[in-house]
Amino acid sequence: MPDLTFDRPFPALTSAQRYHLDVFGYVVIENTLTSDETETIRDALYQLREDLNQLEDPTEAGPRVRGSYFLTNKPQHHFMGHIVEVDPAITAYATYPLLVAMSEELIGGEARIVEMNAHINRRDPGADFSKPPKFGFHAGTDIPFGSHLKNGLYHCNFVKTITNLTDLGPEDGGTVVVAGSHKIEAPTEDIVAAAYEDRSLIHQVIAPAGSTLLFSETLIHATGQIRSDKERVIIITGYGSTLFPYWDQGILSKEFKKEIPDQLQALFHGKKHWTRGPRYRELKDPVDERQFGLGNWAERPLPVSKS
Repeated sequence: MPDLTFDRPFPALTSAQRYHLDVFGYVVIENTLTSDETETIRDALYQLREDLNQLEDPTEAGPRVRGSYFLTNKPQHHFMGHIVEVDPAITAYATYPLLVAMSEELIGGEARIVEMNAHINRRDPGADFSKPPKFGFHAGTDIPFGSHLKNGLYHCNFVKTITNLTDLGPEDGGTVVVAGSHKIEAPTEDIVAAAYEDRSLIHQVIAPAGSTLLFSETLIHATGQIRSDKERVIIITGYGSTLFPYWDQGILSKEFKKEIPDQLQALFHGKKHWTRGPRYRELKDPVDERQFGLGNWAERPLPVSKS
């Protein structure tokens, strides 16, 4: 009997979106969340920040809030880790069929959740705005290990979705990337130097609240510089191939594990063997236009039989 999985679209991207992803290493899909869904998740993160701030020690070593803790705890920047079971709306985001399918299209196979976190940040009071900004550029995996091609399309075994829960204009600190760097096997410092020499190579996310950035972790990327007075709120899920471990410094609680339905076991726990469930498309394949709402994460339906 085949493993149970949950229903999700495939292909999840239009041909144009897929081409953009291959050329630049990222694509921004606007309005993946409704305004109500965006507000609900944003409110859950604000509540988490408040709850963590009530703890004497809100770090990884502390008692935590439903598994979560602060990786960064500054007045202008709160970085919260292992948030996957903090709130049903946050769990629904991690299991949202559209976003999982987008990630699987880039992975080239079934996905598992490997990390989940969020940032709430404002302008750094110590930033020097008299000069062009410098960024903390990095990548999450290297090209030889992380990449492969199929049907002429690029795939990466570690990818992320970042959804901005506040509007991002040019001054609001959207994620920046060195476009096309996901395929350039040269030293990171050399690629970054070239990007600073010609800043048109640095692309920044500018998108309405509820939009999602999908990118491969071979892509050189960084947090943008906030120059406005606005607060930036983003939620991030890292997805990897199903054989990958979970590496977000967290262990799912026994109570939460009991809630995970059979069809989501691989998404949360992966698989023990290289049964990765290949998922490949051709560029010309039409997008699956079925609509999937955020919904109740524990009630993801099984795929409809086509027989």
